Parts: sequence; structure tokens; C-alpha cells
Amino acid sequence: MHTNYAIIVPMNSNTFGENWTFTSFGESHGAAIGGVLDGVPAGLRIDMDLIRRELDRRAGKVQSDDVQCTKGVSPRAVREPDEVEWLSGVMDGLTLGTPIAFIIRNKDARPEDYEWLKTNYRVGHADKVYEQKYGIRDWRGGGRASARETAGRVVAGCIAKQELAQKGITIHAELVQVGTETDPDKFNDMIAAYQREGDSIGGIIECRITGLPAGIGEPIFHKLQAELAFAVMSINACKGFEYGTGFDGVTQPGSAINHISGGIAGGISDGTEIVFRCVFKPTPSTPKAGVKGRHDACVATRAVPVVEAMTALTLVSLT
Repeated sequence: MHTNYAIIVPMNSNTFGENWTFTSFGESHGAAIGGVLDGVPAGLRIDMDLIRRELDRRAGKVQSDDVQCTKGVSPRAVREPDEVEWLSGVMDGLTLGTPIAFIIRNKDARPEDYEWLKTNYRVGHADKVYEQKYGIRDWRGGGRASARETAGRVVAGCIAKQELAQKGITIHAELVQVGTETDPDKFNDMIAAYQREGDSIGGIIECRITGLPAGIGEPIFHKLQAELAFAVMSINACKGFEYGTGFDGVTQPGSAINHISGGIAGGISDGTEIVFRCVFKPTPSTPKAGVKGRHDACVATRAVPVVEAMTALTLVSLT
């Protein structure tokens, strides 16, 4: 029996931000992914090399000071060239003040690897709920629910970071925990061990914001921590957000931790460094779970620049 679906999709369901808006489009195994940025001021010089490095960080192609892992990365992420094609809004490396549109073509898409998903739902993924909501779904690797979509966020966030840098605001995230391991020198070994077992493991990313002036944040319902949590929790596989004392604070008396603000008080920045953490779940698609495809043994390793990007897109609309 055919089911009639009443589909109500919010107009801004794929658009983030207010003053600077970023609209994301494309599917994991479609022709391309990309985005449209509006509200970017004219005359901003875009550092194309920086965008290239940020995309390489997201793909797990580089090992830098903030990402001490290169193990367990999806083979597709390494093979995709992630070349940005600028369609509008940029000339000679300078923004024109008009909408910036860009695409990243999917060069290593293999939709045939996912034909089995036409009639199956993966546990821990959005396959079933997408079909329940829309009455149709892109079975080719998850479509919009794939982490492939985050490449567009990194491009947009990198431009936002360059605008923030002109205001003295910097954002730096790093992987601080993999499973139970907190020693960065041992992250690779832990991930490799899970990969050998055909399994996966989660991780925690810490992000620090410096140079943000006091007074950013709008109580009551648009507190700064709420805006940051909204942005970060939109990232695939992100399952938790904390700032300041966070969840550990529940084990401490108030007299011991009342001086720890995390850079935010009453939902408003206090001018000190802002520190927050977010947790990423283990990849549910694993050989051990009987799932075919190209997957990460630890998605948190590649999420570091995505966390920075979403933080930048949040702050650039607030400052």
C-alpha cells in the first residue's frame, strides 16, 4: 500500500547563520557537493592555500600538531582530490560582496557499492528516518547524511575564520581523547587496534576561542553556549557538548569550581578564552557489524576542522 507523506521542510533546513549565511547542498555520491555564502563583505582576500590545507585536514591526508592520527581514515577521503571550483562571488582571490557559490566534485563516488541499501537500513544511521520523513531517500552512502557533506562546511568556515582573524579572533580545536586514551602519542595505536578488529572507536574534541570580546551572546534564548552547541551538534556523529566545568562539574562542590566560566557567564562572553568540548560516537558502519563500504575507524580524527568551521560560522554572525 502506498503511503501518503505530508512533507513539511523548513525553508532554512540547509542554511546556517544570520548575517553570514551558509547554504549547503549536494549528496555523498552525487555529482558534487557545495555551498553558497551570502553576507561576506567585499574585499576580503581568500587564502586559497589555507582552504586547501583545511580540506586536507578534514580528509585525514595530513598529520599536524592538532591532529595526531592518520590511522583508520576512509580510503575514499584520501582519494578524493577535494578541488574547490568557485562559481561566483570571488575574483582574483578577492570577495566581491555578492553571493559566493562553490562546488567540490565527487571524483571517487561509487554508488554501486551501496546498491544493497536499496532494500536495507543500516543500524545507527539515518537511512530509515529519512525515508519515514520524506517518503524517499538517497541510498548511495547516506546522501545528505554522509560526512562527505562537511567538506563544504570547511570551505565556508575557513572563509569565516579569515574574517574573524581580522578582528583578532582565533579558533583552534584538537583531538584530546580517543576511547579512554588521552595521550595523543597513543591515539594512532588505539585506532589501529580497533581497525584490525573491523571495529571503530569514538573521540573527544576540545575547541578554544581567543580574542572574542566581552558581550557576545543574547540571553535568554540565544546564549552564546547555546549557539555554539547548536552549530557543533549539527555535525555528523556529534553526540555531546560541554563548556566550562561541563559534566565533570557535577562531581565537585561549588566552592571548588565557581571560578571556572569557560569564557561564558550568563550566556554572554566575558572576554577570556572560551573552551568547549564535544564528543563523537564510534562509526556504526563497520566490517564487524557486517556493513560493507568505505568507513572511518574513528570519525573524530577528521572532525577537528569541521568543529572549527562551525564555530567560525557561528561567531562571524555574532561579531
